[in-house]
Amino acid sequence: MAATPESVGKLRALGWAVVVEAGCGLESGFPDALYAEAGAEIGDPWSSPVVLKVRPPTGDEVARLSEGALLISLLQPERNPELLPALTARKVSALALERVPRITRAQKMDVLSSMANLAGYRAVIEAAAAYAGNFGAQVTAAGTVPPTRVLVIGAGVAGLAAIAASRALGAEVRAFDTRAAAREQVESLGATFLEVKIEESGEGGGGYAKLMSPEFIAAEMALFRAQAAECRIAITTALVPGAKAPILLPQDVVEAFKPGSVIVDMAAEQGGNCVLTQAGATVEHRGVKVLGITDLLSRMAPTASKFFATNLAHLVAELGKADGWTLDLDNDVVRPALVVHKGEVLPPPPRSEPSPAAKPAPHPPASTAKPAIVHPTSPPASPWGTNLVGLLAILGLFAIGRFAPGEFLQHFTVFILSCFIGWQVVWAVTPALHTPLMSVTNAISGIIVVGGMLQIAADPGLGTVLGAVAVLVASINIAGGFLVTERMLGMFHREGAPAPRGH
Repeated sequence: MAATPESVGKLRALGWAVVVEAGCGLESGFPDALYAEAGAEIGDPWSSPVVLKVRPPTGDEVARLSEGALLISLLQPERNPELLPALTARKVSALALERVPRITRAQKMDVLSSMANLAGYRAVIEAAAAYAGNFGAQVTAAGTVPPTRVLVIGAGVAGLAAIAASRALGAEVRAFDTRAAAREQVESLGATFLEVKIEESGEGGGGYAKLMSPEFIAAEMALFRAQAAECRIAITTALVPGAKAPILLPQDVVEAFKPGSVIVDMAAEQGGNCVLTQAGATVEHRGVKVLGITDLLSRMAPTASKFFATNLAHLVAELGKADGWTLDLDNDVVRPALVVHKGEVLPPPPRSEPSPAAKPAPHPPASTAKPAIVHPTSPPASPWGTNLVGLLAILGLFAIGRFAPGEFLQHFTVFILSCFIGWQVVWAVTPALHTPLMSVTNAISGIIVVGGMLQIAADPGLGTVLGAVAVLVASINIAGGFLVTERMLGMFHREGAPAPRGH
């Protein structure tokens, strides 16, 4: 569903009047009465200035749109070539949800990510239902059964959700992705990351993978063939935007699986990653079941509708309130998703490229390399300044060692060593541990405060000033540590839950 009773309330808060088609939410668990209670009108939504939909519209549905209206739905014009001419003929505007950019600001509007997360989870549930065995290890008086090995191909949003669900059921999971950046995510979920020996980047635009070279694909097939002999369940999620799903499991790889194994092809609707996949059907080949399920999301419709409708509510909010909404062509979320604007097909917006300074210059062959002529914009820094600072530092240390009392020299040596050791300790800490480290620094700062106060009481001279400075700086550090810790805890505080106590 493109709208739920909950999202109706959010749209009405923006000033929109909401019209819901009669009976459209029944199979998702939302009867018309719930929509009416939320303030929606039950009637014909196609005459509205903004129409929200899930699937691409049919020709008859496009004809029902009002001229100049805005359609927001999954469009997939690459797979529906007749759609754009129909929309332009109707002189409407259309936002393709699958083209919402994968940037931080647009995460709350990204239906592909929210739907892929649910689909990956559901794929594991369907695999478990079709598999005549256990996922987790079984230890009984009658014997021991090891955990089932699960192979996940594609570690995007859907693949990571499948990994997490399989691990939650106790399976041993192995995952593969052409993008090297996926390794850390896969391993953080407790799975083993598989890789081929050929070095080739699989990074595509917008966080997707790209088509790989024939040599890389051959190495992939060898890897999958070896894994098929050891794994009992495979879940494939590989898709390339605007293209047919790549074949990752040819027939010989499928035949390498043991009888009773299960393959869930999440790319079935776009041709499938398995050569034997049939969209919407289950194929059994030599005892191996290949599930070509295309309605994974509809099998958990209430949750999928909640997420999808919330994404759309956020996208509508991006357009503005009802009395002043507009399609801003300079908006970095709206423009990439806008494929038709007032009856005209828009070209894709230019991709933002990194600045030339960020691109490494190619190295010419040694035989043709010529010395570069450099025109400095400012005169080079003189080495005398650096040498002078070093010379003064050496003289200062010599003076301290020659004329300072032995007690001062001893304390100064400890101070210098503490600076180096402290810097190395903090520098080596993983960024993820900086918040727990804050508690340690607060404890150390507390010791410094106590020491500074003792120094103030013991020495009425220079020691008093230095002790006061130490107390001031350490107190600032403690106050900042508590403030940062409070903010970090607030990030994990659930809305409506009581505030945490006793940090």
